[in-house]
Amino acid sequence: MSTAHARIWVGVDAGKGHHWAVALDADGGSLFSTKVINDEAQILTLIETARERASEVRWAVDISGRSSTLLLALLIAHGQQVVYVPGRTVNRMSAAYKGEGKTDARDARVIADQARMRRDFAPLDTPPELVSTLQLLTNYRADLITDRVRLVNRLRDLLVGICPALERAFDYSAAKGPVVMLTEYQTPAALRRIGVKRLTTWLERRKVRGAGDVAARAVEAAQAQMTSLPGEKRAVRMVGDLAHQLLALDERIKDNDREIRETFRADDRAEIIESMPGMGPILGAEFVAIVGDLSGYRDAGRLASHAGLAPVARDSGRRTGNYHRPKRYNRRLRHIFYMAAQTAMMRPGPSRDYYLRKRSEGLLHTQALLSLARRRVDVLWAMLRDKRLFTSAAPVTQAA
Repeated sequence: MSTAHARIWVGVDAGKGHHWAVALDADGGSLFSTKVINDEAQILTLIETARERASEVRWAVDISGRSSTLLLALLIAHGQQVVYVPGRTVNRMSAAYKGEGKTDARDARVIADQARMRRDFAPLDTPPELVSTLQLLTNYRADLITDRVRLVNRLRDLLVGICPALERAFDYSAAKGPVVMLTEYQTPAALRRIGVKRLTTWLERRKVRGAGDVAARAVEAAQAQMTSLPGEKRAVRMVGDLAHQLLALDERIKDNDREIRETFRADDRAEIIESMPGMGPILGAEFVAIVGDLSGYRDAGRLASHAGLAPVARDSGRRTGNYHRPKRYNRRLRHIFYMAAQTAMMRPGPSRDYYLRKRSEGLLHTQALLSLARRRVDVLWAMLRDKRLFTSAAPVTQAA
C-alpha cells in the first residue's frame, strides 16, 4: 500500500503521441514512472494516481505548445499547479545526472527534479479564447509567409534557367503583375510573339496595375535573349504552376490577415496598442499572442528581458560593466519591437528624434534601433497599465 506524502513533484516529458511522467518525493525519490498516451482518459488517470500519492502535487512540463494542450487544459481544469521547465534547461542539466543515455523517462525525471529544487520557473495557465485564436492565426501566417518565400525562390531559380534577363527585370516577391504574366507567358519567344501592345491588353483584362510598364519591361528582357536554353519546355510548365500557386497563396495570406485584424480588434487593448506608431494590427496581434494579459511580467524590465532588449552582465573579478546581448529570449517578440521601432523611426515624431539622437552619439543603425525599441517597451507598458492612447506630448494635469 502506498504511503501518502505531503507534496510531490511530477515531471512530464510531453510529446505528440504520448507523454512520460515521473513523480518524485521531497527527497528526490522516485514514486512512479509511467508512459501516458495523449488521451483524455489516460491523462485523467495519471492525475488521480498523483493525487492519491500526496495532498499537494506540483506539475512541470517541458513543452507549452500544441502537443501539450490537452494535458495542460486537464491539469488546470482540475486545479493543479503547473510550471514550465524550458527544454534548454532540461538538456543542460541532463549532463549532471548519472548515465549518458537519453530517454523520455530520464528527461521526465530531470524535469521533476528541477521543479523540486527551483522556485523560479514560470507558471502555466490556459490562455483566454481570444489569445488562443490569435496564437493559431499568427502561427499559421508565419507558415504561409515561409511557404511564400520558398515559392518565390523556386520561381526565380527556374526563371534563371529560362531567361536570366526576365528574372532580373522584376521583384516577384513584391509585384503581383509579373507573377500574373508568368501564368501564361514564361519564355522570351512567347513574349516577343505577343508584343508590348497585346500583352498590355492581356494584363489589363486581369486588372494588373501598371500593365503597360510590366509589358514593356518583359518584352525588353525577352528581346535580349534569342537562344532557347536546355530543359526550357519542362521548366515553362513548372514556372506557370508556381505562379498559380503563388497567386493562390497571396489570397490565403490576405484572408488570414483580415481574420487576424478582426480578432485582434475585438480585444480591449487593440486601440491602445495600435495608437503607438509602428504597431499595426498584425504586429499587435502577434504581441498579444505572445504576452497574453501581461500577468506573467512583473514590470516593463521583465518584458524587455523576454524580448532580448535588456543587456545582461558578463562581469568577472575586476571586469565590471561588461554587458552583452542575451542569448535566451523570444525571437518573435524581439522582431515585433524591432520592426515597430524601424517603422516609427522613418516618420517625423519622438521616435525619429530619439533615433537621430542615438545616432549622433555614435551608435550604429542597429544599436540605435534596439535602444529605441527598448524605450518603446516602457512606453507601451505604461499605456497598457494606464489604459490610455499614445500621445507625443506629456499628459497635462489640471490644477485642483
